[in-house]
Amino acid sequence: MKKITTLFITLSMTLTTGLVVGQNTRFSDPQQVIDNEFWGNLYAEGGSSFFCDTAFSGKGFVMSDGYIYPLADIRTALDCGTASQCRQDNRYRQITSDLHNMVPVRTRIEMRRRNARYENLGDTTGADECGIRESAQFFEPPERVKGDVARTMAYMVDTYGLPWLGATPVLKGWSKLDPPDDRELSRHKRVTEIQGNENPFVANPGLIERL
Repeated sequence: MKKITTLFITLSMTLTTGLVVGQNTRFSDPQQVIDNEFWGNLYAEGGSSFFCDTAFSGKGFVMSDGYIYPLADIRTALDCGTASQCRQDNRYRQITSDLHNMVPVRTRIEMRRRNARYENLGDTTGADECGIRESAQFFEPPERVKGDVARTMAYMVDTYGLPWLGATPVLKGWSKLDPPDDRELSRHKRVTEIQGNENPFVANPGLIERL
């Protein structure tokens, strides 16, 4: 009986791990992905910052690799400990190596929003020069990327079993109001080519309603 119980627990853990690591099976070294694939491939020729839409030629003091689903929240969801401890966790390494969740962001914005929750703040909260609204722990991105945020959030929730970082109706509403544009589709195609899997919520935005 003890052997059967042990076998059942081992099998359950194996299945759970398989579900957690999700679709990104190509990369599991976050720093290597950031250096070689994100900056060295996807944005090797520069691009535009995600939230502010300002041109950049490469990584520097002003620009950072940002995460739509912040790393601190991934650590909390996995309960894997400190940043250093989590880097030893294969689940964390694979999730944080996922290019679908990485975007180029101004460093000062990435610092400000690390513990924020996505929310509609409305006109009573003033927007900054990038169109961002912030209040306490809440963060409302510019209109033009609200759908991008929602579809990435849906991907992280569905693929890795992570919790929503904001009210689900709000994020689903953003996806409807801001369908994939040419830039999002072009970036999605490149990430899919590099990583080997797509974000189904970009390919078929209506899927978000099933979550």
